[in-house]
Order: sequence, then structure tokens, then C-alpha cells
Amino acid sequence: MSEARAVTVDPAAQRHVLVIAILASFVAFLDGSIVNVALPSIVDELGGGIALQQWVVDAYLLTLGALILLAGSLSDALGRTRILTIGLIWFGITSLACAIAPTGELLILARALQGAAGALLVPSSLAIIISTYSGQAQGRAIGTWTAWTGTATIIGPLLGGILVDASSWRFIFAINVVPILVTMFLLRRIPASVVPAERSRIDVVGAVLGAVGLGGPVFALIEQPRLGFTHPAVWLSLVVGVISFVAFLWWERRVPHPMLPPSVFRYRNFSTGNVATALIYGALSLGFFVLAIYLQQVAGFSATLAGFATLPPTLVMLLLASRVGALAARIGPRLFMTVGPLVAGAGFLLMLTVSEPVQYAWQVLPGIVVFGLGMAITVAPLTSAILGAPPAAQAGIASAVNNAVSRVAGLVAIACVGFIVGAELDVNGLHRALAVTAALLILGGIVSWFGIRNPAPPGTVPTHTAPVSTRP
Repeated sequence: MSEARAVTVDPAAQRHVLVIAILASFVAFLDGSIVNVALPSIVDELGGGIALQQWVVDAYLLTLGALILLAGSLSDALGRTRILTIGLIWFGITSLACAIAPTGELLILARALQGAAGALLVPSSLAIIISTYSGQAQGRAIGTWTAWTGTATIIGPLLGGILVDASSWRFIFAINVVPILVTMFLLRRIPASVVPAERSRIDVVGAVLGAVGLGGPVFALIEQPRLGFTHPAVWLSLVVGVISFVAFLWWERRVPHPMLPPSVFRYRNFSTGNVATALIYGALSLGFFVLAIYLQQVAGFSATLAGFATLPPTLVMLLLASRVGALAARIGPRLFMTVGPLVAGAGFLLMLTVSEPVQYAWQVLPGIVVFGLGMAITVAPLTSAILGAPPAAQAGIASAVNNAVSRVAGLVAIACVGFIVGAELDVNGLHRALAVTAALLILGGIVSWFGIRNPAPPGTVPTHTAPVSTRP
């Protein structure tokens, strides 16, 4: 298909689109992390113990991971602004449902519906950036997007701790309505919808197989620690999920308009970049999950103080990510995707000095600042390399795949916490988690060095027209 990488849009309209993309994605990323510090308060009011705590988090991740591929396909097929609008309305309604849930069961149901709404937001917002910007401006825009949305995962515990300590856990959900209303207002003034030149049909069979193929194994992974592999709900969902995913891959090779075109994985930067994403974001989820719990349960930090303690990487990313994105667009992403994870891994290695009692200023702060520097170097070039590889018409599904990879990687990493730290989190368990986190980050840098290729210089064949060869 012949299509320009981006439409011609004036700078003011581009900035307008970027603000919308950031706001729409921010609420989805934020809601995945802000809830963690509120779990004790939720159980105090609604009961349910550890099972309720687990499902309040995992119901959101389950539907988000299972439906994000479908959401990316809908974004490409029906238009990015239309799917953004639907997702925002749905997310606002389900956020209010979470805030007023009278029982644990209804809260879990609302969280599952909220995850489905979140799946609609991220692919569409990234795709609309790809379709609006080009060249170095696209790199800067993606850098700005990643700086703001990437910080949502890290700033979530801080904001959640403040809201819980100052008022009620219910406000962590109700607060979503404010950015949603602002985004909806801005969407009314957006330029003509940026959509593919040719819209594909919606692959209904592929959507069902893909959702079951992702949702089944994710459900099994969530429930296995509590029920065990021999429980029918665990092994049956795993078997059904694996069979459905194999059937999904088979179907996508044969249907005329596939939800996930197999050809997208022929682009080297896309396939390699997703491997790096799995390693880097799995490390990010594991490291900060364990660190946040350790600071509260072992070091005695309050929820708010623990949030402040993990804030420095956010500030570093906000300061540097946009500049790094622009620089990577000029000289290529390979060096950044190699050096960044190595620096981030070094940050976690520095935290191996943590002992009891914790000396935050000397044992934790230097490491998380170095980690933040590494992530600022990494995230924008990683996103640009992955989404810039396929044609612009596939930007929605490319973003969906990449986000599905990062979410599932994080879920797997957190599910493995018990195997890494042991039955009880102590300083030795923390050190093991920090070492594994550093190893994953370093491996992500190594994969990027050997797998990522810089785009061809201007005037030569564009990267997206030269997929990696499938011949030996």
C-alpha cells in the first residue's frame, strides 16, 4: 500500500494532537499503578483479604492485556479519534463505578470493564502521533509522550498515597474524571481525523481468538499462586488459551484482512524492539513493585513517603526524554536502546548497597536517579524504532502489540516475585530482585545492540519498505 508516513498538519494542530494523546494515555497508565498503595484501605472497608487485593489489580491488567490487540485493530479500521472518544467515555464511566462500588465483587467487575476501556486509549493515542508527525518532529513528539505517560507508572504510588492518606481510596478512581473531561473538550477541536487511506475490515474471529489466547494464559498466571497448577480453572484456562493463540496465528495467516498482519513481524526493528520491550518493562515492573513494598513494609515508609521516594526517575524523564527523542530521530535509535538499558541496569546494581536500616539518601537515591537517566535514554527511541518500522496504516496495531508485550511482561515479572524474593521480603530477597531487574535491563540493551538497525538516510529506501529477510 502506498501511503505517506504522516499527514501535513500545522505546528499548532500538532501540539493540540500531542496534548490529547498524552492526556488520553496518561489516565490508562496511571490507573495501572495508582491503586497499589490503596489496597490496604480497600480491604479495610470492603473486606476480602489478599484475594480481593490481587484481583483489584489483576482484573484491570487481564482485560487490558486481552483486548489491546483488538483495540489497535479497531483504531486502524474505524479511526483513531473515534476510538479515543469511545475509550474516554467508557473509562470515565467505569472509573466512577469503581469509586462508588459498595462491594469487593462489584469493584472487581468495574476494574475489569475499566481495563477494557484502557485498552482503547493507548494504541489510538500513539497511532495519532505517528500519523500527525514525521521525521525529527515525530521523535520529539514520541519523546514527550513517553516522558509524560511513562511517568504515570512511577508517579502513581505518590499520587495514590497522597489521596489515600488525605481522604479516601475512592478518590484514586474519581480523579480520573478531571483529565477525561479536559481531553474530551480538546477532542472537539481536533483537526480532521487522522485515519488510514484505506480502512481494513474488522477481523471478528481473530478478535475472539486473540482475546482468549491472551486472556487464558494471563488468568492462569494470576490464579496459579493461589490455586495451584492442578486446579481445573488454572490448567483449563491455560490449555484453552494456548490452543486459541495457536489458532489465532493460523487464522491471521489466512484471513484477507487480519487483525494482526503477520507481515508486521518481518520488520526487524519491530520484532527485535518488542523482545527488548519485554525485557525492559518486565524489569521495570519487577523492580519498582518490590522496591515500593520494601520501603513500606520493611523500611517503615508511609504510602506518601514511599511515593516521594520513587519520584526522581519521573523528574529525570520529564527533563530529558523529549531531547533524547529528537536526538535519536537524527542519528538513529540503536545506540540509545543499547546504552539506556545498560545505564538503567547499573542503577539497580547501585541499590545492592541497601541494608537495614535503610539509608535512603546514600543507598537508594543514587541508584534510582541513574535508573531514571537510563530510562530517559531508552524509552523514546524504543517507541520510535518499533512504531516507525511498519507502514503508518498499521501504527494502531503496532502500538497495541507493543503495549500488550509490555503489560504481559510486567504481569509475568510480578507473578514471579515469590520465586525471586522467597516467602518473606527481607533485605536478601530485595537484593535478589534488584539483581534480576538489573540482569533483565542489561539483556535488553544487548538484544537492542545486536537486533536494532538505524533507519536508512534520507533519499534512500525507507526502513518500513525493507522488512527483514526471512531467508537463511
